[in-house]
Amino acid sequence: MSGIDRRTLLQRSALVLGAGGLGAAGKATAAGPRADELPPAPQLDLRVPFNGPHQAGILTPQQDHATFVALDAVVPGQGDLLQALRDLSARARSLTQGDAVGVREDDEPPPDSGILGEDNPPDGLTVTIAFGASLFDDRYGLAAKRPPGLTAMPNFPNDAIDPARSGGDVLLQVCAWHRDTVVHTIRELQRTLAGRMMIRWTLDGFRSADRGPTPRSATRNLFAFRDGTANPPVDDRALMDRLVWIPRSAGWAGGGTFLVVRTIRMHVEFWDRVGMREQQAMIGRYRVSGAPLGGTDEFEDPRFDLDPKGERIALDSHIRLANPRTPGTADQRILRRGYNFHRGVDGAGNLDQGLIFVAFNQDIERQFATIQRRLAEEPMVDYITTVGGGYFLAPAGARDDGDWIGSGLAA
Repeated sequence: MSGIDRRTLLQRSALVLGAGGLGAAGKATAAGPRADELPPAPQLDLRVPFNGPHQAGILTPQQDHATFVALDAVVPGQGDLLQALRDLSARARSLTQGDAVGVREDDEPPPDSGILGEDNPPDGLTVTIAFGASLFDDRYGLAAKRPPGLTAMPNFPNDAIDPARSGGDVLLQVCAWHRDTVVHTIRELQRTLAGRMMIRWTLDGFRSADRGPTPRSATRNLFAFRDGTANPPVDDRALMDRLVWIPRSAGWAGGGTFLVVRTIRMHVEFWDRVGMREQQAMIGRYRVSGAPLGGTDEFEDPRFDLDPKGERIALDSHIRLANPRTPGTADQRILRRGYNFHRGVDGAGNLDQGLIFVAFNQDIERQFATIQRRLAEEPMVDYITTVGGGYFLAPAGARDDGDWIGSGLAA
């Protein structure tokens, strides 16, 4: 996917800020520039193409904010459903590319909520559209189109899935660099789908700030550990073809990918009472540096082969079970793209915080489900509970402006 990586973004930001600093040299203070001297956020001009062989929001450099919206179709027939999907793609394409709001000073409702001002800057916005297994039931005559491997997400051991926070006919993953862009996009897409699709559940996510020490350093989750260190490199096209993209020979779903979303509640009050040494042993990494236990660098190989009895990194540690790093498990890896969430407090007054686990994989059973079964007995299960989410298919991208996500359903 075309786009701009975080290193380039940071470099551009530094150049913009540096130019502003030179122009305001006479006003600079030890506290830095005043708020009114800072330039507009450079991310607002970033544009990610909507059209392409694969959808955006999968290999795209991860933005800071996201919302996941699950929808249920309420239209009476297949033709109405397909038109809704066409309209969804058209509006998503327009929003992701940035457009003028337009103003009509009459008694008609305005064409856009206008909460971003006179223009809708692209802001690195991506809208990834995916379909749940329920879309292929007997309502719309699409049963024969359901890709093998697309099922309802089961309850794994230790899960407590809430039906009101899981499933859905269609899932939207909306990501951008700023929160207001995401909120605006959800509002406009809901306007487009009004009366045709109803929101089933929604969840807002955010990434922790990049705090180094290098541009490659993974950001932290709400257990304070770096998350995503062992992700496969997205610029390795051959590897993405092995791990992420469904082969083109698989029919209309070819070129797409299976998306797993899991709302993982982190019981942070209990976690915060656990000693640092025990926390690190459960994860298998040092909390501060992110290095595997016994190592010094976040990205070094933990060399499980040199520690067969788990004397350095426990055999039931998270990193060892999630990615054993053996030839037999190499094709079980997944591409992670998760976000933190905070939903206030629950009825007992405990913080409702956690991880929106997001994984893209070529085959759910071979990859995610196999990994999840290995993790069933890890010690960390005492501190987390999965309460929602689902399995979805994110089809291939739109070929051009006349195409739409899921057009294979009409073939």
